Amino acid sequence: MSEPLTLSIDNRIATITYNRPEKLNAMTPEMAELMWQAVRSINASDEVRVVILTGTGKAFCAGSDIADLDRYATPWNFRNRPEYCDALRALLKPSIAAINGYAMGGGLEMALSCDIRIATRGAKLAAPEIKLGWIGGGGMTALLAHSIGPSNAALMVMTGDPVTAETALGWGLVSELTAPDTLLPRALEIATAIANRAPVAAETARRNLQAAYNMPLEQAVAYERDLQAICFATEDAAEGRAAFAEKRAPLFNRR
Repeated sequence: MSEPLTLSIDNRIATITYNRPEKLNAMTPEMAELMWQAVRSINASDEVRVVILTGTGKAFCAGSDIADLDRYATPWNFRNRPEYCDALRALLKPSIAAINGYAMGGGLEMALSCDIRIATRGAKLAAPEIKLGWIGGGGMTALLAHSIGPSNAALMVMTGDPVTAETALGWGLVSELTAPDTLLPRALEIATAIANRAPVAAETARRNLQAAYNMPLEQAVAYERDLQAICFATEDAAEGRAAFAEKRAPLFNRR
C-alpha cells in the first residue's frame, strides 16, 4: 500500500501530499501522526523555507475519516487526540494550501491553518459537521470568522452547505483560482518567490500575522516593531542591505 501522507523536499520547498484518493484523502489518526512527524522534520530543517499542502485525486481533504471516530473510548479521549490542524499551526515555515477539489471539515480547517490558499475553479469548501450532529474542533469557527467575517462564517457553520470556489474567492477565503493543471505550478511559483526571500523574516512574518489576530492594535504594532528589530539584527538583513547597495541579488542563509 502507498503511504497515506507523503513529504517531499525539492529546491527548498517541502510538499505534504494527502494520498487516500479513494477516501477523498480523509484523515486517520495514523495520518495525524504522520503530519506531526512531517512538521517536526520541516521545522528542524534549515533547507526547507516554505511548505505546500495538497491532495491526490479529486479532493484536497474531506476531513476526518468518520469510520475512525468510533475508535475513541470516551469523549475525553476524542478531545485529547493528536490533532492534525494543531500540527499545521505548529509549522514555523510559511505554508500554502493548494486546494485541488473538496476541502471539507478538517480539510477546510487545515487549509485555513495555512498562510496562503489557492484553489481550482471547481473546488468546493464546507464546514459540514453540523449535518452529522457536531461542529468543527480544529479552529473552524475562529478561523472562518477571521477569514470571511462572522455572517459568512455562520452561514457555512450553521448550514453545513458547501460554497463554490468563486464564492470563496469573493469572500477572501482563497486568494486565487486556477485551472486544475496549473494549480501546483502556481503554488510552486508562489513558494519559490517566498523561498527566495529572507527566511528568518518570512518565518517572523508568519508569527506576526498569527499574533495580529489575538492582540489589540497597540500591542500588535509594538510586537511587530520588536520582531522587526530582531530581523534587522540578522546576517540576512545585513546581506539584504549590502545587495541593495551593490545592485545584486541577495544570498540569504537563514542566519
